[in-house]
Amino acid sequence: MRYPIKKVLTQSKTVAIVGLSAKPEQDSYKVAAYLADHGYEVLPVNPGASEIMGRKSYASVRDLPVPPDVVDIFRRAEFAPEIVEDAIAIGAKAVWMQLGVVHASAATRAREAGLMVVMDRCMKREHQRITNCPTDPGTVCTLNPSA
Repeated sequence: MRYPIKKVLTQSKTVAIVGLSAKPEQDSYKVAAYLADHGYEVLPVNPGASEIMGRKSYASVRDLPVPPDVVDIFRRAEFAPEIVEDAIAIGAKAVWMQLGVVHASAATRAREAGLMVVMDRCMKREHQRITNCPTDPGTVCTLNPSA
């Protein structure tokens, strides 16, 4: 399946990361830090933390103060349907299921509700691939929506 990866990356500014860990060694934290370093507003969603990366953490997607452009899922696939319903309810534009998160019916439900869907891909890796951005810390790479 072809995913709207470039469209999601170029048309998005806010990313709610569901399952964002407060531990810097975790992949979710690394991805969130990368996205924040590259101009995205990161909204942590983790009911077990009050603050992550110096940002207020929310218990669920429905608790967010604004609809995010993207809901990035860092939870096991079994939780995807509920998170997709939350994304639809709050008015997100896209759902991104990280590497290893595959749930076909949740993806179908999101598409039927008008959301863009990317599944089993890493936002950080896809951003690096599209921008040819090196992995060096401090290097900021941007996307050109018209390219």
